[in-house]
Amino acid sequence: MNHFKTFILMLVLTGIFILVGTFIGGRSGAIYAFILAGLMNFGMYWFSDKIVLRMYGAKQITQGEAPELYQTVGELVNKAGLPMPKVYIIDNDTPNAFATGRNPEHAAVAVTTGILRILSKEELMGVIGHELSHIKHRDILISTVAATMAGAISMLASMARWGAIFGVGRADDDEGGGGGNFLFVLLFTMVASIAAMLIQMAISRSREYLADEGGAHLVHPLSLARALRKLEIAAQRIPMEANPSTAHMFIVNPLRGGGVLSLFSTHPPIEERIARLEEMARTGRF
Repeated sequence: MNHFKTFILMLVLTGIFILVGTFIGGRSGAIYAFILAGLMNFGMYWFSDKIVLRMYGAKQITQGEAPELYQTVGELVNKAGLPMPKVYIIDNDTPNAFATGRNPEHAAVAVTTGILRILSKEELMGVIGHELSHIKHRDILISTVAATMAGAISMLASMARWGAIFGVGRADDDEGGGGGNFLFVLLFTMVASIAAMLIQMAISRSREYLADEGGAHLVHPLSLARALRKLEIAAQRIPMEANPSTAHMFIVNPLRGGGVLSLFSTHPPIEERIARLEEMARTGRF
């Protein structure tokens, strides 16, 4: 179901891009914006793993330096049929973890020192299983494509607003261009930008559900459920100074936000994730 939901959301995101491009009318402008966003995200796809690992001061470890963690990753990798990723530890008291890398052959799993302190071996296995599921499903690629589309829409919307301000950039009718007064352009482009961002966040939330499910197939669902409950409580007690652009990578959201702000969250509610895992355990669907 989550695969289908991701597919539909990607179609809607593409439709918004085409709609905004058609409204602005300048086919060349739409193409240039898309190419620019694509180049930016292409660079992020190839180098984001190195950037984010360096951002959080992650240190790559060997089997001799952290034998239990390394063995845990190795056991689950063999079970999942994946290549062994690089393993990193982040010196941070906030318990959290993430996976990165452009494909299973160039992947990395990073955990904080905080998570190693509070989780049992079974709970840690649930977390690692979740992260390996991200790697197996190539979620970095999917999130990059979604970011490319959302970024292109934002660029087009910005172009339209500046064009409306200065009375330039509108396409002729033979290019399929839109028109309209300044207030309409402003409203339309703002709605399009917000809609694109919300869809991008929804795609990220769908991938989290998939990763939970994938992790539960490697380890008992309740191990991951218990880990998520511990991580959520600890994250509230010990907030993490995380960059919002990398929040979607972590197993639990390092940023706080409730109410309306939850619409912009890259993660589903922890309660819902735990409930789904408990249902999997109850019905034996793992």
